[in-house]
Amino acid sequence: MESNMFCYQCQETAGCTGCTRVGVCGKQPDVAAMQDLLVWVTKGLAAVTTQLRQENVAVEETIDHLITLNLFTTITNANFDKEAIISKIEHTLTVKTALLSQVSAPAALPEAALWSQDRSQFAAKAAVIGVLSTKDEDIRSLRELITYGLKGLSAYSKHANVLLKNDPETDAFLQKALAATLDDSLTVQDLIQLVLETGKYGVSGMALLDEANTKAYGNPEITAVDIGVGTNPGILVSGHDLRDLEMLLEQTEGTGVDVYTHSEMLPAHYYPAFKKYAHFKGNYGNAWWKQKEEFESFNGPILMTTNCIVPPKDSYKHRLYTTGAAGFPGCTHIGGEIGEIKDFSDLITQAKQCPPPAEIERGQIIGGFAHAQVLALADQIVSAVQSGAIKKFVVMAGCDGRAKSRSYYTDFAKALPKDAVILTAGCAKYKYNKLNLGDINGIPRVLDAGQCNDSYSLAVIALKLKEVFGLDDINKLPIIYNIAWYEQKAVIVLLALLHLGVKNIHLGPTLPAFLSPNVAKVLTENFGIAQIRSVNEDIAMFFGE
Repeated sequence: MESNMFCYQCQETAGCTGCTRVGVCGKQPDVAAMQDLLVWVTKGLAAVTTQLRQENVAVEETIDHLITLNLFTTITNANFDKEAIISKIEHTLTVKTALLSQVSAPAALPEAALWSQDRSQFAAKAAVIGVLSTKDEDIRSLRELITYGLKGLSAYSKHANVLLKNDPETDAFLQKALAATLDDSLTVQDLIQLVLETGKYGVSGMALLDEANTKAYGNPEITAVDIGVGTNPGILVSGHDLRDLEMLLEQTEGTGVDVYTHSEMLPAHYYPAFKKYAHFKGNYGNAWWKQKEEFESFNGPILMTTNCIVPPKDSYKHRLYTTGAAGFPGCTHIGGEIGEIKDFSDLITQAKQCPPPAEIERGQIIGGFAHAQVLALADQIVSAVQSGAIKKFVVMAGCDGRAKSRSYYTDFAKALPKDAVILTAGCAKYKYNKLNLGDINGIPRVLDAGQCNDSYSLAVIALKLKEVFGLDDINKLPIIYNIAWYEQKAVIVLLALLHLGVKNIHLGPTLPAFLSPNVAKVLTENFGIAQIRSVNEDIAMFFGE
């Protein structure tokens, strides 16, 4: 079979080995090639900035932001717009060329730091610098594991950056680690250590974003979110960027247009700052992969603020807008740099001409159990654990997806003993957050901390419980980790948990295709990483039933 591309960064990669003709996500080979080249030239830029720091030359914040945005752009389902990606490559090369003049010994830098050609040479270069250009399977596996973790870290950093929060130490590490994936002198052991260090900075990046979000919008609180519809026309917001949502809410106030969330944006309703907007109506629909049907029936404009784009149907493509790292050819992109006010007037004008959303369900979803809210309930939770009312917490965070095998997570939630409580964050919750699982002494059996961006809350909760119960090891807590993964933000969450010492994490529906047998063996032997099996087998293993 002809190989036009190679990509295996997401869970749904073809055959759990790699997409070689076209991406399962819809990414075309020419777009995949330009994404490969964007990552490579960004690694080259990171090598330059790392060298400058070693020479005590300051690197401007705008360069840090450029690198994180470039990586974010190549996350699964974020940007399908080839021309936009090419423009980023050209801009990166221009910036890199200017910085090279400040390096005292540029000849010591890798090829990616020195290469600079016009777009006529891009396709040829992309063909020889992709994933498979690293011949050693284990080195390749570790380089990609680091790169994908850094892509996830870049997403967290970008969301913090737009709220004017930066961490120079994390940016410097990200760039140093990115550059290290070009270094042929590094051994397997060197790269394993870098993987673990990436997890350390994953914790830092998540903490920075948590601080940025809570300082801007308050601590999430227990909230009942309406999943029905109103009678006004609406705009639907998907993705993760709370600053984009805030600007849209400000600009739609008093216009007669309601704003709804979709998928990963649902947890915005938990933040106190957004509750002042009477036209912030509720959540429409489910996880990202159902958007073709749900965007159709929504009737109004849709704003994609980050990844999770499914190639749109022609019937609503003219209503789909992108911003930030997201992009799709033929869809209007709303520009705006960090600190600037984006102009959403086109969406508002179009919304006024559209019918209201068609109702697809009724009811409410309860959420808002981020770390501050859960810790406020600490006495109640500890009492329930000590009395035996709660026997186990099950972390079922991560991602949802369209694979039929993901029904495992619905069935697993249904099969859990009645004294088990689910801790979740990310769109994985859509597999069970509308089930009637009840509560334990008033504590809901599904505690939703928010977006995948809020996974930090689950770590804070675990560490606090470790302290409260006076334990010397986080793995002695009555917590099980059964995590669904899909893309690169889940990778950095996994690495962050490993850094915190969490062991025996189960992943599904499959282990990542980019883990070579030897690298998978290291993770299994040192950290107890394992793949899910059947629901009955896993319930018996976790609960002895």
